[in-house]
Amino acid sequence: MSKTIGIAGLGWLGLSLAQHLMMLGYKIKGSVTSKEKAATLQSNGFDVYAVEISEAGVSGEPQAFLKNVDFLIVMIPPGLRRNTGADYVLKMAHFLTEIKNAGVKKVILVSSTSVYDDAQGNVTEKDIPKPRSQAGKQLVQVEQLFFNSETIQTTIVRFGGLYGGSRQPVRYLAGRENLNDGNAPVNLIHRQDCIGILSEIIKQDAFGHIFNATSPEHPKKSVHYTKRAKALKLTPPLFSEASSNIVFKQVDSVNLTPVLNYSFKNSL
Repeated sequence: MSKTIGIAGLGWLGLSLAQHLMMLGYKIKGSVTSKEKAATLQSNGFDVYAVEISEAGVSGEPQAFLKNVDFLIVMIPPGLRRNTGADYVLKMAHFLTEIKNAGVKKVILVSSTSVYDDAQGNVTEKDIPKPRSQAGKQLVQVEQLFFNSETIQTTIVRFGGLYGGSRQPVRYLAGRENLNDGNAPVNLIHRQDCIGILSEIIKQDAFGHIFNATSPEHPKKSVHYTKRAKALKLTPPLFSEASSNIVFKQVDSVNLTPVLNYSFKNSL
């Protein structure tokens, strides 16, 4: 009998992941934040439930969504960049209670490389995150909340900046001038590689791990985005001159190869 995978958050990445896992023979259940979104996806053949997570608790159909799920992939964006003052930790604590109540035993928590501060320089999974931003601090707390749970096995995946398909970050930079941090290395990952890594964790039953997931290539921002702009026939962005002694964050992994034997499919 095929395993059932729950994907909390059928967005830009989650929906593509669902389609890929269905092709591999898994049964997929998904959640979105509204009944309208759920109805649209249901009409396209997806088993989808409306689940809304707030500081007050979890509403909608969380238990119907989580019922009989063998593996749960949590990719619920924290929404902390908008500075709304949201308590992401409290929201995810409520959701974790629902997960435990449903008896789910294995979880992949999608996190972000923003748990590391720029001042940390070159980092791998061996380095303890030392975020200074409020968003980074909340992400670390949520990671610990899940990873230290006694009743579930959690693997944490810290994705870098996502790109692929219509999502091309250079479109937001094209034609702009005097941009900062041109010497900073990029920490990016293609959607195809995100899907590949998440799929391998499930296939290999690789739980209880932490993975930094960014391309092993880290060209400078000024070099990479100039190249991408030209490839897309856009006006390249211009970066201001920067001091050479500034420390920039570069995120790499020492776990992906030995644990998953994963090879990246997309080159920068």
